[in-house]
Amino acid sequence: MEMPINKASPAANAAKVLVAEDNPAVREFIVRSLSSAGYAVTAAIDGQQALDILAREKFNVLISDIVMPNVDGVALAMKAVKQFPDIKIVMISGYAQERLRAHNLDTLVHKIIAKPFSLEEICDAVKNALSSQVSVS
Repeated sequence: MEMPINKASPAANAAKVLVAEDNPAVREFIVRSLSSAGYAVTAAIDGQQALDILAREKFNVLISDIVMPNVDGVALAMKAVKQFPDIKIVMISGYAQERLRAHNLDTLVHKIIAKPFSLEEICDAVKNALSSQVSVS
């Protein structure tokens, strides 16, 4: 099993972001983008690994692909919010029908971003999600 990527930000009070994305190139793009923006980022290769990480650590934001093996993004979002009601969720997907499926979770999901997306789009989504979030201690 691949180990999660953990790129801690130099800022001690940086918001903690968990990225669940099964595509290695997209996952690395998000990790690098958010790490460069000053966030403490941990990455998971799928929804199950993200749940395992959430069992050990608290995060401010969860970014999740909707379509993933094992545990998909919708199931991950529902379980994450049940465990951590204050977590902000940003969903990403390249499939229009899956984005529509995630819209059924409007009360749980802060934003749904279509692939492909830019560095600016992903960073803005996290920044906006955090605007009402208290830092994790």
